[in-house]
Amino acid sequence: MATQALTPPPLQGPTAKEKKYDRQLRLWAASGQEALEQAHVLLLNSGPGVVGVEALKNLILPGIGNFTIVDEKRVTEPDLGINFFLTDDSLGKSRASETCKYLRELNPDVNGHPVQSSLEDFLQDPEILINYSLVLFVASSKSRSNLSLVSRICSENAIPLFQVHSIGLFSQFSVQLPDDFPVVDTHPDPASTNDLRLLQPWPELHELMKSKTKDLDSLSDHDHGHVPYLLLLLRFLEDWKKSHGGTPPSDYGEKKQFKTFVEGKARTNNPEGGEENFDEAAASVLKSLNRPSLPSGLRTIFDELDSRELNRDSPNFWLIAKAIQQFNSDHDSLPLPGALPDMKAQSNDYIQLQNIYKAKARQDAETVTSHVRAMEKAQERKIAIDPKEIEAFCKGAAFVKLIKGQPLATNMDPHRLKPLYQDLKDEEGSLLPIHIAFRAYDAMVAAQAAADEPPPPKANSQRRRQDEPLETLQNHAQNILMKMAAIDTNTNTNNDNDNDDQYPPSEIIIARVTPILEELVRADGAELHNISALTGGMVAQEAIKILTKQYVPMDNTCVFDGIASRSAVFRI
Repeated sequence: MATQALTPPPLQGPTAKEKKYDRQLRLWAASGQEALEQAHVLLLNSGPGVVGVEALKNLILPGIGNFTIVDEKRVTEPDLGINFFLTDDSLGKSRASETCKYLRELNPDVNGHPVQSSLEDFLQDPEILINYSLVLFVASSKSRSNLSLVSRICSENAIPLFQVHSIGLFSQFSVQLPDDFPVVDTHPDPASTNDLRLLQPWPELHELMKSKTKDLDSLSDHDHGHVPYLLLLLRFLEDWKKSHGGTPPSDYGEKKQFKTFVEGKARTNNPEGGEENFDEAAASVLKSLNRPSLPSGLRTIFDELDSRELNRDSPNFWLIAKAIQQFNSDHDSLPLPGALPDMKAQSNDYIQLQNIYKAKARQDAETVTSHVRAMEKAQERKIAIDPKEIEAFCKGAAFVKLIKGQPLATNMDPHRLKPLYQDLKDEEGSLLPIHIAFRAYDAMVAAQAAADEPPPPKANSQRRRQDEPLETLQNHAQNILMKMAAIDTNTNTNNDNDNDDQYPPSEIIIARVTPILEELVRADGAELHNISALTGGMVAQEAIKILTKQYVPMDNTCVFDGIASRSAVFRI
């Protein structure tokens, strides 16, 4: 009976979801997309509320799972001019429902939930916040007590929180992260991730080097010009050690000599007049011939581990970090990432070299995994950590980042601004005055709300009445600056500084803050769509970093100057 030829199965093309999200999957991969799709973002909206809607737009497009808008207002004529997710038919209807309806049209895969309610009513049960992955607080300054409550609940439950301002030509947003917010997949520059271990070669790598370079001088020009530069460096390091007491090049001078030594080994009498693989070897001498050292970020994590008692409820991150610490203690190096740079080589040689590095990386990851499993058993943990999570930590161990979150400064605490006061005094182009101006604006509106006063006059009132809110705002700003100046001047920062007026801020500082105050008064709390759209995009970018736990989010306050098109980040 004749043998039938088997028809190969058809190739599986990309799924509809992969086609839809193709570009972003290249940024944060399937794991990041899954994290987005599991997220539920809450928008607490009041005032014009455009910046919060624009932030949601940029989260809905990449496919967050759910969003909820809490907004008590109904659509008015001014809303139609600045909110692009409302139509004439929306007039008089719930702003939360109408905005939610049109936002859902951007991505049918996303579920939206409108809630027409005041913040006070919605927060009657503060525990409701634990149902959300991330909270966007875009509320008026009258809601300071609500912000304090939201900040506390989010802090207690490790829920990331954004507070966003957008008034006129200026905007600001701050993020409150959990106390410990680790980022393992930081996406470092690929050029900085090459860990070749040329000074610590393992047996398999050493054997490959010997087999490929034992007859180096007798190789044909083609083969000589295709020996991977890693193997060339390993071979020439052995030659160097023979004449230098068995030690590799250590300082800059010796590395320069070794580089010259490598360059002298290249053939120049060939048609190309040189060899690319030798050029690659010489170029990598200074960056590749370094003994592994513990990065500062990981050292900070290890230092904290020494004072942290791990138990069955400890987050996975700390258990894996402890295993990495044990591996580093045993081997005086971190697990090998296993990645190789591009290089001039024959395909078979490169694949062979690549497999050796990957095998070593797997071996190191298995060692770390064994440490993790031992701790899990000792702590009687019910659920084992996914091996993929351990492997990802091993690959990115050198670039892991731990951000120490802190609560939003809902009440003005000048001690938190003290480190920035010198910047405010010395740097002419500093954008910190924007933050001071928003602080002053918050203080003014909160004071008026507490006293149950009418809002400041509109910006198109008479000139005499225009000056009144500006003078009030200037007084609040000056009070903030005087407290900062007093703390900056006094060596005893525990002093209450009852006589802050003894430390008036300089006229230069006041002159830098005043134009921003004037713009906030002119805008009278109104948003400009282009400024809010840009700010919403920046908020969404940081939110995606936090939700996917990839890339390093900003820490912790960003201000934007729409006049000069400049932004800056401060740790407030």
